[in-house]
This record gives sequence, C-alpha cells and structure tokens, in this order.
Amino acid sequence: MKSIKPGRGPSAMGALGSVIAVIFGIFWTIMAVSMGAPGFFPLFGVLFIIIGIVQVVYNLKNATGENRYSAFDIVEDGEEPDPLDQRFGAGSRMDTADSGTGSGAFRFCPYCGAKLGAEFEFCGKCGKKLPDIQ
Repeated sequence: MKSIKPGRGPSAMGALGSVIAVIFGIFWTIMAVSMGAPGFFPLFGVLFIIIGIVQVVYNLKNATGENRYSAFDIVEDGEEPDPLDQRFGAGSRMDTADSGTGSGAFRFCPYCGAKLGAEFEFCGKCGKKLPDIQ
C-alpha cells in the first residue's frame, strides 16, 4: 500500500516562511505600539506571531520527523508506516470502497497522487503512464 507523505523540502520551506511571518509579526507589533495605533493593530501582530510559531513547529516536525504527514512523497509500506493507519487502524481506510470501476479496488498515481482505478494504465490527472502492478 502506498501512503502520501508531506515532502521534507516543502515542509522545510514552510518552516522558513513561518519564521519570516513571526519576524514580520514582531516588527508589526513593535511599530504599531510605538506609533500609538489602536489596540487591534498590535493584536494583529501578536496573532501573526502565534500562528507563525505553531506553523514553524508543525513544519519542522514534518521536515525532520521519521513518520510525517506529507503531500508530496509517496512511500511503500516497508519504508515508513502511515500515521493515519496507526491512529485509526487500517480497517477505517477506504481501500476497499467501490471506486466506480466495478472491481472495488483502486490505487494512487506515483507521480501526482491521484486516486485511480486498479485497471488504469495512464493517470487521469497528470496523464503519465503508470507502472505495472506487482
């Protein structure tokens, strides 16, 4: 079974962007207070700082963690477990749901992650030829 995981590169870039948002929030808050702006202007900066810190922690966890949530890396069972399967159990997945193909099975495109019928030879989303099913 394949799992779609957030990529380490995009997660690291998200962390960097969040650090920039925190710095922006600090400058915004300092400048709003020093200019004597109404109270909601400094609160906007504090909100930016709080959201930025949460995003930094989340993205760094994804970038450095062994078991991470991702939208870009597609991994096999043996490489690392699916955190959602660990939390909710493999029985809660929709692998066996009818995908409209009549066979009741589906797979994912290894290039873009689109959900496809088991008998597809080409991806319906990106158009690339799919590898043979082992």
